[in-house]
Amino acid sequence: MAAADPLLLQTKPHHHHHHHHLSSMFSSSLPLSIKTTPSPFSKPPSSLIIASTSNPLLPGRKLRVAVIGGGPAGSSAAETLASGGIETFLFERSPASSKPCGGAIPLCMLEEFSIPPELIDRRVTRMKIISPSNLTVDFGKTLKPHEYIAMLRREVLDSFLRRRAESAGATAITALVTSIDLPSSPASPYTVHYTASGSRHSLTVDVVIGADGANSRVAKSIKAGDYSCAIAFQERIKLPDDKMEYYQNLAEMYIGNDVSPDFYAWVFPKCDHVAVGTGTICSKQSIKLYQKGIRERVEPKIRGGKVIRVEAHPIPEHPRPVRIRGRVALIGDAAGYVTKCSGEGIYFAAKSGRMCGEAIVKASEGGWRMISEGDLRREYLKEWDGKYLATYRVLDLLQSVFYGNNAAREALVELCDDEYVQRMTFESYLYKKLADGDRWEDAKMFFNTLGSLIRCNIVGKNMQALNLNLNLNLNFGRGV
Repeated sequence: MAAADPLLLQTKPHHHHHHHHLSSMFSSSLPLSIKTTPSPFSKPPSSLIIASTSNPLLPGRKLRVAVIGGGPAGSSAAETLASGGIETFLFERSPASSKPCGGAIPLCMLEEFSIPPELIDRRVTRMKIISPSNLTVDFGKTLKPHEYIAMLRREVLDSFLRRRAESAGATAITALVTSIDLPSSPASPYTVHYTASGSRHSLTVDVVIGADGANSRVAKSIKAGDYSCAIAFQERIKLPDDKMEYYQNLAEMYIGNDVSPDFYAWVFPKCDHVAVGTGTICSKQSIKLYQKGIRERVEPKIRGGKVIRVEAHPIPEHPRPVRIRGRVALIGDAAGYVTKCSGEGIYFAAKSGRMCGEAIVKASEGGWRMISEGDLRREYLKEWDGKYLATYRVLDLLQSVFYGNNAAREALVELCDDEYVQRMTFESYLYKKLADGDRWEDAKMFFNTLGSLIRCNIVGKNMQALNLNLNLNLNFGRGV
């Protein structure tokens, strides 16, 4: 959701292109194994069954997977599954609707997910972070000429990704999934019940992927447990031309008790309007009050604007206790993948969908074999956690440091003025990696140091020195 959170420390993603080669390798080797048996779908000789510990071949058909939810997570999963040779059904309740997400996506996502440049509304190259006392730091000064944060509307991105999944061979079904019957025995199918244009239907599948957001029905059906949710609230406001000019390529983040006790508020430019919103975890009942707070903070800049849409949306704070049960896997917001300091879930949603899809293609050898819970745990969860779990731990630590009180927030904004901090942030946000190998450790050490200073309420007004070794000297001139 946020454009430039200084807390977006990511571990470096690996690319899993080899999964595609694996699936094509398996499918190209299939005719060879078929020749040794009377018909393409008859069972292999019993001696082979004993020799092989791999999953059983499916009888005369391909693996069937239902993906519930057509956001970036579901569409990416469906596209990966369908192009990997799996019979894929993509359920989306209301293709036209959108989430109140800032719509910021990191640079690496454009390339990694081949997002065409014409989908981008704006290229944000300037960011301002504004402290409770309205100390403003320009956060874009270290951006290189070709670097920007892509702003797009979720409805545009989502429909593009859905269409791409369909062209890869997924069957799109516009319907509301009402319930899922779990299998009566380990090899039996799941039954997905849904209503489409007023009538009830059902579909049997081998695997279910829950990509149905923070209030996931799929998660409930497998008793995946709850997590505490943040809530995001946003108004889209059409501004007079002269006011819109100011937000041409500028995003703003505001922090302070008036706009959120534990999150931040934002103004993001869209194609012909701005999105003004805020989020909170601990006091959801006061969200309207905080929205009023952010509107008051930006009032002179949005005067004369007209609210064209109001949106509210839950944001998960942590991965769910259970993300896989049987042959059901959760991805995206349904799994609880969002970094709560940034609310930046779009990249993680798409990435988790793709990784889950690749895991199923690999374990089923291109859709020819049944898969098991163990396959999903090994190929999807283990891979995902190995790559991203540390991010959540560090963000938990940072949140307790920075969102504690206004004095801490002032220090955070001062910190953002430092060019090294900005560069490190952009490396981690735009490319989802840190610039040098040792910086991850540097960063953890540095935030721990700063955290202990803040917890002791020793916060200086000016950052005097923050060199590459992250030796921190604070000017203690200002009492707190």
